Amino acid sequence: MITLKGTNIYLRALEPEDLEFIYKIENNESVWDVSNTQTPYSRFLIRQYLENAHQDIYEAKQLRLAICLNDTFEAVGLIDLFDFDPKNNRAGVGIVISSESNRNSGIGSEALQLVINYAFNQLQLHQLYANIGSKNEISISLFTKFGFQKIGVKKDWNKINNQYEDEILYQLINHI
Repeated sequence: MITLKGTNIYLRALEPEDLEFIYKIENNESVWDVSNTQTPYSRFLIRQYLENAHQDIYEAKQLRLAICLNDTFEAVGLIDLFDFDPKNNRAGVGIVISSESNRNSGIGSEALQLVINYAFNQLQLHQLYANIGSKNEISISLFTKFGFQKIGVKKDWNKINNQYEDEILYQLINHI
């Protein structure tokens, strides 16, 4: 079994050719609220990031993978393991699908399942967590579908459109 390949998508390491794709995602203001971004990224900074993307998760403390369609090889999103903590065997997980047309199509579910399997079976992590805005019903539904449990609420955590919103912490523990 290939760990990072599913029925409709596969996850792969970032390539230098992903520069424009990542540039568009990182500078899409509609997703800044979920990624805690406040300023645009230059192509120069993204190019530098891609030059260091070869570092493994133990060096970089994060792993960003492109979500690609099996039939066209097109990159349609990114999934990240971040704040990797090998001492406590945990990492955060985040996902973004690049276009509205690819959302609600099962791509996010398949990508999350693949990264959960990778994190628990290959990296042997004990837990994954996700920080999700309380109004982000689509992400809440996605993560709870895979057994992530709400373990806490950070009150008035993020300022969005001049209003403070709660952020919910979800956790999935590997009981194997």
